[in-house]
Amino acid sequence: MSQSSYGRMWAAAQGALENLLEDEYPTMQLRPQKDRLQVFQTLATFYLRYLKIFRSLEEVYDQIFHPQKRCVVHHVLEGVMGRLVELKNEMVELEYSEFHYFDDILQDFKMTPEDLEVPIPHYFVRERMRALKEREKMLAHILTSGGHQEHKTVTVQSMSMERAVWLLQVSERARQGRLRAHFMKKIHEEEQRRQNGESSIMPDPDLAATCIQKVWRGYRDRKKVNKERLEEMIFLGMIPAQQMTPSPAHLRAQQVKDNRHRVQEEHEIEYQKALVNIKESVQTVDGPNMKETLQEQIRQWFIECRDATGKFPDFPSAEDGGSASIFAQKTPEQVAAELAAKEAEREKKKKSKGEKDKKGNDRKEKKKEKKGKMKGKKGKGDAEEEEQGWKMTPSNFLPTVVEGTKLYNEVWHNRDEKQNFLQRFDAQLVREEKRLEVEEELRVQVDEIMRQELKNLKLVVDRDKGKKKKKGKKSSKKKKKKGRKTGKKKKKEKDLTADRTIESLYEELVVEGIIIRPMNVKLSDYIGEYSYLGTTLRQADIEPMPSLSDIRQLIALYGILPLGSQCVHERGPLIRSLLLAGPAGVGKKMLVHALCTETGANLFNLSATALAGKYPGKSGLQYLLHVVFKVARQLQPSVIWIGDAEKTFYKKVPKLEKEMEPKRLKKTLPKVLKSIKPEDRVLVVGTTRRPFDADIKPFCKVYKKIILIPRPDYASRLRIVSY
Repeated sequence: MSQSSYGRMWAAAQGALENLLEDEYPTMQLRPQKDRLQVFQTLATFYLRYLKIFRSLEEVYDQIFHPQKRCVVHHVLEGVMGRLVELKNEMVELEYSEFHYFDDILQDFKMTPEDLEVPIPHYFVRERMRALKEREKMLAHILTSGGHQEHKTVTVQSMSMERAVWLLQVSERARQGRLRAHFMKKIHEEEQRRQNGESSIMPDPDLAATCIQKVWRGYRDRKKVNKERLEEMIFLGMIPAQQMTPSPAHLRAQQVKDNRHRVQEEHEIEYQKALVNIKESVQTVDGPNMKETLQEQIRQWFIECRDATGKFPDFPSAEDGGSASIFAQKTPEQVAAELAAKEAEREKKKKSKGEKDKKGNDRKEKKKEKKGKMKGKKGKGDAEEEEQGWKMTPSNFLPTVVEGTKLYNEVWHNRDEKQNFLQRFDAQLVREEKRLEVEEELRVQVDEIMRQELKNLKLVVDRDKGKKKKKGKKSSKKKKKKGRKTGKKKKKEKDLTADRTIESLYEELVVEGIIIRPMNVKLSDYIGEYSYLGTTLRQADIEPMPSLSDIRQLIALYGILPLGSQCVHERGPLIRSLLLAGPAGVGKKMLVHALCTETGANLFNLSATALAGKYPGKSGLQYLLHVVFKVARQLQPSVIWIGDAEKTFYKKVPKLEKEMEPKRLKKTLPKVLKSIKPEDRVLVVGTTRRPFDADIKPFCKVYKKIILIPRPDYASRLRIVSY
């Protein structure tokens, strides 16, 4: 596809997004609805429409050259991803289930089950490829330089001297026996050769040639038949075409994609350089005039305010926006009224604080009495809400989507790009953007100058009033400072490794086998078929068993998208931990490695077997967790894997595992999980095949999302076998 084709795809996606926003915003204003089935249909419809838009935008972002267009697409794309995660969370809270089935809705939209697959954005890994390669080199260097190998849990048993000697004797006698048998075999073959040599006759050359021809023609024809059979099976759809070597057309298409990525990098580097150069040009050429204009505007405002109110105004503080709030299309009277209202609010707050200090004891008693009443009211309120029904939760990502859509319509929708065949950046747009940026920087400097100038004017014209106001301001500032000191101070976590670099901590964890190299496995390699009868079974009051296709979708929504996108992780539903529960051999570890591969995340192994005999004692465990989470935050995204997670919460530790101390993390893990903030792209993933061995209450508190991974059904097994 050409760049114009991707431009049309972008326009179509934006048009579909605008229609979706027009349909979605009215649902935010609706009264609470009681029909859960109708609500689910609405949410599922929005989810599928966002998923289709997400797929188109991701392809556009991956292939277009223009750096400024890519910024707009990326902005909208992250908003769509976040909204997709929010809608999934809404459906989970509505149905109290992680698995949802859209069979009937797919038919209405004329979509296939493949359209339900959540696409993994390529830029998660591609834009960090250099950092990932450097990390891989460092990991390989650490493992090879010190003679270390990747950590494997090996049980070593002690051996007595007699047992060791006996094993050596057995091995040596066996070696001697093999040599003797080989020697005797040679002697026997030599005797057979002598006996056959006396009566041997040379074979007929024609018979020998015929024999060779027979063998060769048989081999050639079998190869031809196998090739024809394979082509027929692929044509019939009995064997996937992936087993065949890629055709020249596929190789050419991949080469075109690689070339586009290379051009993208070149245009991005050129664009980043232009941002710096154009900003410097605006500062040197237009900066002095802009600064002088701002000063003249503010002086004119001083005079207008004095003429309208009879006195010079108070200059807005930096917190209130400075001089930017003055020129927001307001008259001097409106600005003066707003400033006076703000001052009145501040004085009211001071007075209310004083009254609170005087009536402290009385209020405590009143609060205790009110608490009982409020509890009763809350209970009634909750009951009323349940009776009223469901209402859409306010979204954190819709403003982002609307902002990106508005920017597209204002700048790119009707823009003529015929002259820009190479799709390089637009210098005029950069200049306009940087002009606003420089103006904001200069405004801060000008505000400081004009505050001092206004102060001098007040001293000259309004001496008495100016002195009183100065005293009042000083006292209020002192009171504010005192108020800040009396507030509660958050305890800062002590850094146990302040004197060490991240590289040294990383090396230590690699040597100890805590950081391991993830396998190169993609989420698409986790093969499984879609459940076609989900809705039908639910209508018959039968809860269907989730399919492996549903598992892939959950891993993408709960793990890959939040770890890959900082915006989605910060503003979306926060998921700190995830538990994959299922029998042995269903691919739990494979999904953990796929999480790391698709996002370029580091993999930390905190399984009980990996920690056995390491960092002993309470202080050692505290140091280990501090180092692990410090490195995980610094080198995010990171996945912290706890294999056999039930061992951490054993009801009763088996005798054979007591030396391993599997319950070391039981008390500290919940505390450490609470320290993961929205800006930390760190995910704790546990895997278990025996969750019933754990103490259920603390076990379920630690893992926010629990995903059941079933054995493959018939359709999934057939697809795995034929893959």
